[in-house]
Amino acid sequence: MGIRLSGFTYDRVAVGDVRLNVATAGSGPPIVLLHGFPQTHLVWRHVAADLARDHRVICLDLRGYGNSDKPVDDGAAYTKRTYADEIVELMRSLGHLRFALAGHDRGGLIAFRAGLDHPDAISHLAILDVLPAADMWATLHGTAGVFAFHLYLLAQPTDLAERMIRADPDLFFGHFLDGWSRTPGAIPPDIRAEYLAAASDPDAIRALCADYRASAQIDNVHDEADRAAGRRLTMPVTALWQDPGAATLPFDPAAIWSEWAPDLRTEAVQCGHFLPEEAPTAVITALRNLID
Repeated sequence: MGIRLSGFTYDRVAVGDVRLNVATAGSGPPIVLLHGFPQTHLVWRHVAADLARDHRVICLDLRGYGNSDKPVDDGAAYTKRTYADEIVELMRSLGHLRFALAGHDRGGLIAFRAGLDHPDAISHLAILDVLPAADMWATLHGTAGVFAFHLYLLAQPTDLAERMIRADPDLFFGHFLDGWSRTPGAIPPDIRAEYLAAASDPDAIRALCADYRASAQIDNVHDEADRAAGRRLTMPVTALWQDPGAATLPFDPAAIWSEWAPDLRTEAVQCGHFLPEEAPTAVITALRNLID
């Protein structure tokens, strides 16, 4: 796992019980970019380079992913609340008490939780192609949810999924990298190989399952408690998602996000799931419209 973001400085930063692989560049108002499954911080390579022209950009491998530590845990260490607390603590250690935050996929779930739990720290919030855990579990049902089978597999309370994935990790993770992308060449061979090498590590497989297990068993409970308490995101929010073309999503992202974010901008982007790689210009534009 040797590919790095050009022009970025790398450090392994101790935060609580883990050391995180962190890449930084640029100067100006800070923004943190969080990746998703089954990737690493490299998903932001196009977006990060542009933003670093006039922002302090911080990209990292989430705990359990890439070159960051992967604690052994059945899920509690991988709740989105744990991740969110970690991001805020990381930024404080870097001298930033307030910052913008953007997350794709799993990173979007973490960004959402950070916005709810740490409103004083998050100035602006962008969430790409994901729904809050509570809404995700509530909307994915019937045959329309077949595309999200992995949510149920990885959340199993035993090591069933881990053992299945270890039998052929390249086939498993490659299925998502190839099937979820609609833009030819968006994930070039060297980046794809980097993602597969990172995700196929046995410790990473265990951690990824713990991440999804936490979403089903704990994050969902946190979200429902916040919904019942009437908690909402108080900062400006941008929600982006893929436009599936002739197909239709089994939910209305704009309607769901409007319940959580009073100050909301939304946009459907004509690409697949990997927005930062498939449509970086659209993502850059949306982020700059939000934070600049």
